Amino acid sequence: MKKESVVTFKADERLAELLHALPNRSEFIRRALLEALDSTCPLCQGSGILSPSQREHWKEFSRHHRVGQCGDGCGESILFCDYQASLKSGNGKE
Repeated sequence: MKKESVVTFKADERLAELLHALPNRSEFIRRALLEALDSTCPLCQGSGILSPSQREHWKEFSRHHRVGQCGDGCGESILFCDYQASLKSGNGKE
């Protein structure tokens, strides 16, 4: 069994009150953190900022990809690959 570590963080008074009202705050915090970490942007890793090298890679990637809206009704922003579509239509020229 892996050894557990204790991690602490600062919280404002209102957040602390809400957390103390939970029946199992440790489990709630663990689940919330794991969910947040699982939803982190794979490119910026949650910073919200791309490094100069990442911007260059994104520029290359975006030559054949675009951000658009999901057409299945959820309305979320998703990535579309235009490269495969251009190959099928015969327009895959650089």
